[in-house]
Amino acid sequence: MRIISRKCLKDFWDINPDSEEHLKAWYQIAKEADWKTPQEVKEQYRNASILRDGRVVFNIRGNKYRLIVWINYEFFTIYIRFVGTHEQYDDTDVQTI
Repeated sequence: MRIISRKCLKDFWDINPDSEEHLKAWYQIAKEADWKTPQEVKEQYRNASILRDGRVVFNIRGNKYRLIVWINYEFFTIYIRFVGTHEQYDDTDVQTI
């Protein structure tokens, strides 16, 4: 999968160093993935929340952080929409971010 953009992950782990290892691991797995459907994402990440319109929420570092992405399955592209703390996530509209 092509991931846009890794920079927002790096910016986040620069501020939250305990997330770096976990975000890098997610990035590597997602980059090598060949997800064609939301079900394939769910098979690999059982704790991921599959939302409508290609949105997926991943729990990072034991649910301390949340990562929201939009996946265009047709073009094998993941757009990172949000990465933040669980508290920041609670104040976010995941369908519009």
